[in-house]
Amino acid sequence: MRSIPKTRLQVMWNRLLAVVEEQGQALIRAAFSPIVRESGDISAGIFDLRGRMLAQAVTGTPGHINTMAEAVKNLLERFPIQNMRHGDIYMTNDPWLASGHLNDFLLMQPVFHKNRVVGFTSCTSHLADLGGKGMGPEGSDVFDEGLLIPPCKLLDAGEINSFLMEIVKANSREPIANEGDIYALIACCETGAERLAGMMVEFDLEDLDALADYIIDTSRQGTIQAIAEVPKGVYRSELMVDGYEHPIKLAATLTVAEDHILLDFDGTDGCSDKGINVPLNYATAYSVFALRCIIGSDIPNNAGSLEPFRVTGPKGCILNAQPPVPVAMRHSLGQMTPDLVYGCLSQAVPDKVPAEGASCLYDLPIRHTPEAARDGGAHFALELVYNGGTGARPTRDGLSATAFPSGVWGSQVETTEATAPVLITKRELRIDSGGPGQHRGGLGQHIEIQSSEETEFLVFPSVERILFPAAGRHGGQPGAKGRMRIGQASDDLPSKGEFRVPAGVPMILETPGGGGFGPPQDRAKEDVARDLEEGLVSLDAAQEHYGWEGEK
Repeated sequence: MRSIPKTRLQVMWNRLLAVVEEQGQALIRAAFSPIVRESGDISAGIFDLRGRMLAQAVTGTPGHINTMAEAVKNLLERFPIQNMRHGDIYMTNDPWLASGHLNDFLLMQPVFHKNRVVGFTSCTSHLADLGGKGMGPEGSDVFDEGLLIPPCKLLDAGEINSFLMEIVKANSREPIANEGDIYALIACCETGAERLAGMMVEFDLEDLDALADYIIDTSRQGTIQAIAEVPKGVYRSELMVDGYEHPIKLAATLTVAEDHILLDFDGTDGCSDKGINVPLNYATAYSVFALRCIIGSDIPNNAGSLEPFRVTGPKGCILNAQPPVPVAMRHSLGQMTPDLVYGCLSQAVPDKVPAEGASCLYDLPIRHTPEAARDGGAHFALELVYNGGTGARPTRDGLSATAFPSGVWGSQVETTEATAPVLITKRELRIDSGGPGQHRGGLGQHIEIQSSEETEFLVFPSVERILFPAAGRHGGQPGAKGRMRIGQASDDLPSKGEFRVPAGVPMILETPGGGGFGPPQDRAKEDVARDLEEGLVSLDAAQEHYGWEGEK
């Protein structure tokens, strides 16, 4: 293998980033489902011949990206490289092999250069509906939750597996959207493969070996150096979450060694009977993402930078759920793991870790009622996503209505109303929802949704922070709890379940605020004045928490 100068390797690395970003944008632009094309619920990546992730698109969620990093290895164990042909694409939606629940389709395509496989492109995105009980927490096992497709060929030498496509369409309430989204995933893989092969021609590369080793070795060494700066020790934390039947305890032990970090979920409660259980691949994806946000955050995310982080947990705990338990809403608890991890990490580096945030997406799958389907009404299945506030940071306020850790952009009003028979009659920031502190937590939102027709619709929420607010840190106070109800005068709804929204009555959603950082009395008066002027904090709250003595 010829030696390549580092400067040239760096140029090729930058080009690789451009290739994978174009790959990700191809998926977003071609997708049918709003959660993909508007909210960016995807991943796209390039892998070497050994299945090591070299680069990922900037757009994407940790739950898709970091699970994809392992899923390609899973597919390579099942499909020998020597049997692959140009134009083959493989796929699965097995939650324990891919991305944690059935609605995420993961594809992998071999990249050919000079008639041999030199690497792989891969991508993941969320499909609107796969039958069963649909997206929601109500399934009693994974078979209730829709169609499970084991690893298989989606394209065979460029020919679509038409029988598989017909099966997917026949098992969905949104067959056209599903078909379109699958073709968008195919376009994503093909775009990446074409651009990668073209890059290799341009740089006169026979293979990716030298570039792959440079990327992965450099990233690994940088991450190990960053870990070495964290005080060594064993740190423990617990986090109570709403759960479904009852509150659930999440527990973690973080062991910081010289050259790696081990996270263990021992002590976490067992699985739920409902679909909020989390396969370990998904819990790992978000836990490691949280660690990497603090430790070596400037190092690219690839197989090298992921390698020093190891995650384990007892089989059967809710963060290492085993088949066939239901997992459709695995994001509910999986996206809470960063706050659990930060409870540990804040003991080691207290000046770097933010307060707790809303964390879990306020995910609202909605669809037509059975009666509407029988009576000739509108048929639809749509997944809306909204965000709360992030926790305050050690030197700055939290971000309002911002998805962390998922990165999924909130559903847009116009797109939602154009896609389903619903109206968004109100959407605004929720005053006083950010936890008071020297640095204030980010604000949640107030959203009202109702039917645009004289018919009911069903909603299947699975959210968190209804019972347990985002805690502040180092003297900061908690953010506001989340709240859901149907109609202004109704009782509050639990955080998870299946509910009917009558015609003419709004579903009212109030997303949680982030916790504050530092004592509220230490907040700068000019910051309080700005909050009052912008309507983020009420005069009563400013007086109570910050000792404000002036007028609004």
